[in-house]
Amino acid sequence: MSIAKKLASQTAIYGVSSIVGRVLSYLLVPIYTAHFAAAEYGVVTGLYAYVSFLNVVFTYGLETTFFRFANRPGQDRRELYDRTLSLMLLSSVVLTLLLALLARPLLGLLDLPPGHEEYARWVALILGFDAIAALPFARLRLENKARKFAAIRLANILLYVGLNLFFVVLCPYVLQSPPSGWLAGLRPLVAAVYDPTLGVGYVFLSNLAASALTLLLLGRELLDFRFRWPDLSFLRPLLAYALPLMLMGLAGMVNETLDRILLPRWLPDNFYPGLSRLGAVGVYGACYKLSIFMSLVIQAFRYAAEPFFFSQSTEKNSPATFALVLKWFTLCCAFIFVGISLNLTWVGPLFLRRPVYLTGLNVVPILLLANLFLGIYYNLSVWFKLTDKTYYGTYIGAAGAVLTIALNFVLIPVLGYTGSAWATLACYFLMAALCWWLGERHFPVPYPVGRLLLWLLGAVALVVVGQAAIQALPTARYALGLALPLLFIGLIYVVEGRQLSRRRG
Repeated sequence: MSIAKKLASQTAIYGVSSIVGRVLSYLLVPIYTAHFAAAEYGVVTGLYAYVSFLNVVFTYGLETTFFRFANRPGQDRRELYDRTLSLMLLSSVVLTLLLALLARPLLGLLDLPPGHEEYARWVALILGFDAIAALPFARLRLENKARKFAAIRLANILLYVGLNLFFVVLCPYVLQSPPSGWLAGLRPLVAAVYDPTLGVGYVFLSNLAASALTLLLLGRELLDFRFRWPDLSFLRPLLAYALPLMLMGLAGMVNETLDRILLPRWLPDNFYPGLSRLGAVGVYGACYKLSIFMSLVIQAFRYAAEPFFFSQSTEKNSPATFALVLKWFTLCCAFIFVGISLNLTWVGPLFLRRPVYLTGLNVVPILLLANLFLGIYYNLSVWFKLTDKTYYGTYIGAAGAVLTIALNFVLIPVLGYTGSAWATLACYFLMAALCWWLGERHFPVPYPVGRLLLWLLGAVALVVVGQAAIQALPTARYALGLALPLLFIGLIYVVEGRQLSRRRG
């Protein structure tokens, strides 16, 4: 258990930056939904969907590749860091300039009117800054400097949130309020720095400032390397390992974000009365944010698990360790799925401040379960990374991407954004199932598949019954929302806790 506890400890530290940062960031959702119309928020949702794709291109799998090669016997980690970061710097500069030159066509893909090309240019800089920071962050993780990693991440998100509060909330309030008291003193400053016509552009501008701060805080890691022109003999094996990961990442982004790109194109006119297509994207994107509680756990786990899995790959009992990690990860995520799904009646209005956004709450349980299977997939994917068969990840991701596109094509015209949510769930379930099936043939791990499926089926049944009970007894919704998740976690403790105690004994 000491190994599992070490992973849990690292996950907790990374989780501080992820959870606190994401929670602070998520507190912006009520602000965005209060200050921006659904169509305006749709701009943010749509453009960041493209950012997710482009981020994979900018980093092209070098983070995971760095971990893999750094843990090989006899590897000179200093030379590896110098060469990979040099390559990342060169590619980031080229891609950033190219994307900035294509600002107008990029906005055309979103059907946005001309005149806001600066949005795309800011996004290009954000992508470039974040890509350059990726390798220094990977180095911190490799060296187990989780606290510094967490501190820099927190500084990034605090600046991002602070600037959003200043530009989206404070500046309009100061300009629209009577010029009296302390507001009168702020007016000259606000008038000098605030442009009311920029609107949602301040979301991207705040992100750009936060990404620039991150590079400054990583100054030691960025300056502590010697630039070296790419040597193909050295880089060839790295790129051979990394490029399948990039293709896998692109396929993953198809599965994760393509629905928000396809939705405004395949949604019939007037499908949602009084709501434009871009408005529907805004509603779906805002409700998608409620699955953040699952995403937080997955992100924190990934930061800690990737270097952990590579470091444990040579241990004799590593398969048993991997099985134990998957088991408790799945049970924790199942509890989150039950807890959030049964409390949407008060969680939804708390974060989504306009009634129009609440119309999409039905997709949240579907997306929570989808993200749960995505987390399971990340656990299972250890086999093709440790066996250097990363091309299998590309095949699995491609299968998921084909299913995503096909189901969105079929379901969006019939179910709207609910069809996109079901497509996401089907995709991630397929990816997890394929990864487990292939892993059993190439890197067998004694995962308790049957037992975990029973727990997941029980969680789904509890949510379905619980939501029906809440609708029938609305006055008891708070009691049911608290009692049923506690019942679920109690069952886990009784069944799995006893089994764990018997093993220790």
